[in-house]
Amino acid sequence: MMTVAPYMRWAKTRPSPKYDLAGSNVLTCSVADLPGASEAIELYGRNDNGYEPLIDAIAKRYGVNPSQVTTAQGTSGANFLVCAALLEPGDDVVVESPGYDPLLGAPRLLGANIVRFARTFEDGWALDPTRVQAALTPRTRLIIVTNPHNPTGTLSDIEVLRELGRLAESHRAHVLVDEVYLDASGSDASVAATLGDAFITTSSLTKSYGLAGLRSGWVLSSDAVAERLRRARDVIDGTGPIVSERLSVLAFEHLDELIGRTRRLLDTNTALVRDFLHGNPELEFVYPAGGTVVFPRVRSVESTDRFADRLMRERETAVVPGRFFDAPAHLRIGFGGATEPLRGGLDAISAALQHRAWG
Repeated sequence: MMTVAPYMRWAKTRPSPKYDLAGSNVLTCSVADLPGASEAIELYGRNDNGYEPLIDAIAKRYGVNPSQVTTAQGTSGANFLVCAALLEPGDDVVVESPGYDPLLGAPRLLGANIVRFARTFEDGWALDPTRVQAALTPRTRLIIVTNPHNPTGTLSDIEVLRELGRLAESHRAHVLVDEVYLDASGSDASVAATLGDAFITTSSLTKSYGLAGLRSGWVLSSDAVAERLRRARDVIDGTGPIVSERLSVLAFEHLDELIGRTRRLLDTNTALVRDFLHGNPELEFVYPAGGTVVFPRVRSVESTDRFADRLMRERETAVVPGRFFDAPAHLRIGFGGATEPLRGGLDAISAALQHRAWG
């Protein structure tokens, strides 16, 4: 059977460590973190094309019309929905490298061809429109990027995104911007879907708000694309789960409180990560501008696979080997979880680096 997303397969089958720095979620909320959650649970409600109170809440939060909102099963579900609505077998999809491999897997599963363009360590992982332009073909129908970039946390300049929109329009294509980490970044960057009809934004309550269990995601797009998305959803999952969508409406009523929780956690954790990076000369890094992950490069190695394996076996600490993002000399380290396990995990990585555990 074809493996279209090797990272997801690895993530679902790896052992559970004492210090798990392989994930990228913010620390999961409890029911107590969402006031009124127990009272909001009901097993009924009409949501033929999305639960209207949730669609209205998303639209209000991100400054778009309700007709531009399509709900989905998390950001991954939203990304798949976009691909299902817009792609046909033989179409070309231009995707960043390094990149998150489900963003490659969804187009492949639908019969599209993947064309890569590079974001490089030497350029600070910046999004370069000239590289995107060089990757475009007459068959290009979709350009896919993440902002902040997964796995590096780099934020893209709004004028660069606008240039991607112009390139897409010249090829009758769209730009899909996965913004699932954007709210956690503290950035005032505009939601990409507000930049013009060429843009599509996907996001969810997962990474920035600690509500992964709700699987509450959405797509922001032009009205025309939204109609295609809804018709594609008719044959994927029909409608969303009403229990999750009712709780998601409640979450939107408390988003400012939830993002405050996230910011306090990340302010503490990023200080630990900063000290860790500067305290380990074996690492080269571009400091992340947003999100919950950092992607350092280990000096003098071609692959971090052996290092990550020994780190798990000998120090019960998980990180993601860079090969899952097409950058094998790197590691992705998540720092959105609880502070004390993060501290323990970073100490374990430091000790392993000092003992050159990749040999």
